[in-house]
Amino acid sequence: MCSLFYIDETILQKIKPLVQERDKNSEKVEPGHDIRPTQHAWILEWNGKGICLSGMKWGYPGIQKTGVLINARAESVLEKRIFSDGIRHHRAIIPVKYFYEWNQQKEKNTFERPDGQILYLAGFFDIIDNEERFVILTTEANESMRHIHHRMPLILEPEQITDWLRDEKAAEKMLRQIPIELKRKADYEQMTLFPM
Repeated sequence: MCSLFYIDETILQKIKPLVQERDKNSEKVEPGHDIRPTQHAWILEWNGKGICLSGMKWGYPGIQKTGVLINARAESVLEKRIFSDGIRHHRAIIPVKYFYEWNQQKEKNTFERPDGQILYLAGFFDIIDNEERFVILTTEANESMRHIHHRMPLILEPEQITDWLRDEKAAEKMLRQIPIELKRKADYEQMTLFPM
């Protein structure tokens, strides 16, 4: 599951070699803070000529207009009617510095790449109520996250970006991949009370 992530200005510098175009909606995104559902975030999409950096609102309006759908399961996304057009024709990548997940005690954990590089979260978007909205794909948690939560974002490697955006068959295979192991930080972890 993914319901909160962080972006900053360093993302723009690092993705610059990838991006051929930047749309005006990308300016609506405010880096340097956590992104919550219904807020604007940066996404990478294929615009027919190259990779475009866009700004888009996170979450499809929920069923019966209550709440928002922010995640889709990679294992079943192709079968879900609400997601089928987006996953087939409007795949996207959400570049983030790190994301958060809470354990059963409601304690917040931060997950990032061990090398500190950008996390490229797989997602897709669609036009809903005359507005482009995106969701993030989740998959079964790998070993680095399993003890905190049973789901995690589907994470792509930099060399997979173009194929994810442009190649439907390659993207279908990526839906089944196991994400890289992540580094976890937790604010709540305590020092031992006993001398070593």
